[in-house]
Amino acid sequence: RLIADALLALMREQRYDRITVQQIIDRADVGRTTFYAQFRNKDDVLQSEVERVLGQLHAQQHASARDPAEQLLPVAGFFRHVQETQSLYPALAGQMVADPHQRAVHRYLRDGAARQLAHAAGTRDLAVPPGVVADYLAGALLNLVHWWLEHGMPYTPEQMETFFERLVLPGVRAVLQRAPGGR
Repeated sequence: RLIADALLALMREQRYDRITVQQIIDRADVGRTTFYAQFRNKDDVLQSEVERVLGQLHAQQHASARDPAEQLLPVAGFFRHVQETQSLYPALAGQMVADPHQRAVHRYLRDGAARQLAHAAGTRDLAVPPGVVADYLAGALLNLVHWWLEHGMPYTPEQMETFFERLVLPGVRAVLQRAPGGR
């Protein structure tokens, strides 16, 4: 936890690509051996933190959702998390395409959505492969977050969740209801 918190604090102060493992170790006040006993590098620390936070958000979403299509991504929770930790995300917004943080978030969201889609589909074949839908959903959510940040977060997380749902859920529901070749 100390190591992850140190990395997050450093990310609020400078670009991720300029942060060194030594800076993380110094900020966390841990030894190099302790760091490398738990992580391979700073990307590994970031990946671990992304999985921890998004795992919590996904569990909360899953517990409160009524419709399987609403369980695909922790949309409202993700927007609330970005809003609460906003000092971290604007710095990342400009780097999102190549940033390991963005790739880690996308991968985690995509994999979680794919699992939920597989569960919702059961044994049915879908009109669009679940992996394609999951990748689309993760990308759509991250692009919407990016837009939200670039425009100064003019809407609440709940409003952003509504926008996301209105944009993507009709298509997801249609994919879940149609077999391949169905119209």
